[in-house]
Amino acid sequence: MNKFLLSTALLMACTAGANAQGWFRQPTPNDTLQSTRVLADGKVLFQIYAPKAESVSVSGDLPWDKPVKFVKADNGVWQGVCEGLSEGCFRYSFTVDGVRVQDPKAPLSGEQASILNVGNPYGIQTDIPHGAVAQRWYYSTTLKQMRRMHVWPPAGYEKSADRLPVLYLIHGGGDNDASWPGVGAAGWILDQLLAEGKMVPMIVVMPNGTIHTSDMMGEVPLFGEDMVNSIIPFVEANYRVAADQAHRAMAGLSMGGMETIETAFKHPELFSHVWVLSSSFSPGNQKKYVDDIQLNKIGSKLNKNFKALVFTQGGPADIAYKNCKEALGYLDAAGIKYEYKENAQAGHSWTTWSADLKALAPTLFK
Repeated sequence: MNKFLLSTALLMACTAGANAQGWFRQPTPNDTLQSTRVLADGKVLFQIYAPKAESVSVSGDLPWDKPVKFVKADNGVWQGVCEGLSEGCFRYSFTVDGVRVQDPKAPLSGEQASILNVGNPYGIQTDIPHGAVAQRWYYSTTLKQMRRMHVWPPAGYEKSADRLPVLYLIHGGGDNDASWPGVGAAGWILDQLLAEGKMVPMIVVMPNGTIHTSDMMGEVPLFGEDMVNSIIPFVEANYRVAADQAHRAMAGLSMGGMETIETAFKHPELFSHVWVLSSSFSPGNQKKYVDDIQLNKIGSKLNKNFKALVFTQGGPADIAYKNCKEALGYLDAAGIKYEYKENAQAGHSWTTWSADLKALAPTLFK
């Protein structure tokens, strides 16, 4: 069994893909909770949402002589203030009812999730050439901070002089840029497709679509700005790519699907292929979003610019299923051309989205 493959049903329940449901269900304080906040005078506020817990503490590289005392608020959030920290980098973890847990709201928490591998659903081989997935850091002029992305170049890229097309591939809510190359097995799937001659050699850029805002939906326009102002310029300045519309594609799942719509529908001149995976316009408020972007007026522009606009779902069990169907109705009303596919019947899960990548990557840039 290939240890890098994702799981099936158990993974759906256990990984961050399930966290993407946050914007479909009843909100909780955990949705926008910031687990650590640096206060004045070297003080740090620790917070964790544990409404049923009886006790919470924090430990790590913290002053041992000043233990943090936690108090539980009525909304289920435990808060404690740590004093005496100087400037530096510190490890920490929470203990909830005697069980040590990693901070579930830390920026890299998605990378700490355990992964169960069941079978080899994509027929991936290991004895083939592999692209060297890299972590790259760039400065976001929109967010005024350093941000991270993962980049997959095809095997042999380093020895080639060709300028390649680019697919910008976005994860969902609660995940980060390590999710597609990790639980999504993107690099392995792409390696296999390329080795079999089923896809055009391309660069695949997997940015971090998670931006902490007071409103979960507030990250969508911010990411759209970051894509246009910083991510695309960084890639085109640092990689040997074909920097034109015909050689750019964008795809995103769940929350990343909304970020894809936000970016591509407002800047259709930038992309030739657009995929929206298990997503829709703003859930619960789609008509307002459609009206705000003037979908009926921009429909002809989308048809002219997009060589392919594809919506996918994981079947009726996908929690985005009804929202997506509603979104397709708005597209129909606006006369916008699109394709609809169900590449897997695995609901709102990485099994579905990895199947989408395997099915759709061969259609790009041909």
